[in-house]
Order: sequence, then C-alpha cells, then structure tokens
Amino acid sequence: MPSPVLQTKDLHEGRSHLHLVVPEGQLQVHTAPYRGSFSRVLSEALRAAGLGRKVLVAQFLKGGVNQGPSGTVELCKTLKWLRPAIPYCLTECSSQNTLEESQNLNHRAVEDIWEVCKTHLFSGDLDQLVLDEIGLAIEFGYLKAADLISTLQERPNTMDVIMTGPSIPTEAIAMADQVTELRCGF
Repeated sequence: MPSPVLQTKDLHEGRSHLHLVVPEGQLQVHTAPYRGSFSRVLSEALRAAGLGRKVLVAQFLKGGVNQGPSGTVELCKTLKWLRPAIPYCLTECSSQNTLEESQNLNHRAVEDIWEVCKTHLFSGDLDQLVLDEIGLAIEFGYLKAADLISTLQERPNTMDVIMTGPSIPTEAIAMADQVTELRCGF
C-alpha cells in the first residue's frame, strides 16, 4: 500500500498543521472504436513502474508468445507483463470458425489471465493494473461482464485500474472515474 502523503496548511492563523491524505486509486477507461489505442496506457504503466509503483499489464487477446501466467515478463523490477498461453492473437468471437479444442484452449488461456488479475485485485498488492482489451474479451465470449463488474466493485480503493480497447461494458464505464475516448482512426 502506498504511503500516505502529508500536507500542511492553515489559512486562518498562518500555522502549519499536518493532515494525512489517504491515496485513492482511480478506475480509468481508454476506449476507441478500433484496436491499437494501447500505446499511451503502456507509456503510463512504464512511467509508473519506473517510479517504483507495482504494475501489472494484462493483455487478454494478445498471444503469439505463448506466455501464460507462468511466463510473466518482468520489466523495471516493478512491472509485470502477462499474455495468454496461446501462439496467436485472438481476433474474433470464440464461436466463429474455430475447432472446439481450439475454443477450449483459447477460453482457458484468457480465463487464466483474468484469474491472475482477480487475485491481484482482491489482494490489493499492486498500485496499477492494466486490463488491455478486456471489453473485447467479454464481447468475444471469453469472459463475463458480470464477473468484471462484481470484481471491480470489490477492488481496493488504493489501486489504479485501467481498462483499454473497444467494447468496454457500459456498467464498467459508468463506474469509471475517468473515460478517455479516442475518436480518430488510423
């Protein structure tokens, strides 16, 4: 848990008094009608990690490196990067043109990433959690919107949570402290 910040201020008598300011995390949404709007959020996560904050970047649909929870990449000693244990990126709904075995592998790989994120959300051991393309993971049928909403409602109030990508559930947007919508395309 980040240490509280001390402020001094007394406008009435010119004296300084110490006041404890408790850190408060934010729920942020960065959305666009297209994929690929992640670079600003990644830059923010790297900067936070460089300043010593504990950060996890979870990319739900970006495979290709067959990573999974046991293959988490660590950067800056405080940033962990997590992708599903699949050899390709997911670009369509889980029920479209895929074999049942492949569907099950994809579902399990995405659910494994979500379980890691939920563990961190419930334990409060991070300063910042990035949930990249979680809305599409829900839209494609890999995760449930109700599970995301109930988990976000239980998150510690000191953790920043950033959701990115198109198709963020409206309930999650309504909960957000900040919503950034990119409107221009490539």
